Amino acid sequence: MDTDERRGAGRAASDANVPRLLWEEEPAVRRRMADPVRTAAVRAVIIASLTMTQAVIAFLCTLAGSWLAFPMVLSSVGSTVVATWAVLDVWVTRQVWNQRNGVVSIPSSTARQLRRERRLARRTARATERESARVRRRERGRGRGRLSEA
Repeated sequence: MDTDERRGAGRAASDANVPRLLWEEEPAVRRRMADPVRTAAVRAVIIASLTMTQAVIAFLCTLAGSWLAFPMVLSSVGSTVVATWAVLDVWVTRQVWNQRNGVVSIPSSTARQLRRERRLARRTARATERESARVRRRERGRGRGRLSEA
């Protein structure tokens, strides 16, 4: 009997003693939102929830005949405008982020190719700068310690 068979045979008896994991990582189905978009989405959700709460309180104050009903209804209308603006902000932020960062669903996107070319140009420029600095140092070092040839 090899070790795998022994483990399998003893597994049924020892399943009760094996601690279960509380948290299991699963691969994400969708990619994570960009930070600015996520920030705008969180802000919109908070504003929308506060608006809903405010609307419910305004409704209950109206049913109760409280003096607070009229100001609450007015502020609920204003909050609805702000919540709509916040949701539009999420949409606009997402569009702007996609345009600036060139996220295209096609794997061979032109934006990715442009980034690759820019990266290659920067590397080439840095390499030529290093080479010219090395040549300048070498030329400066040649005259050091020698008498002038006059």
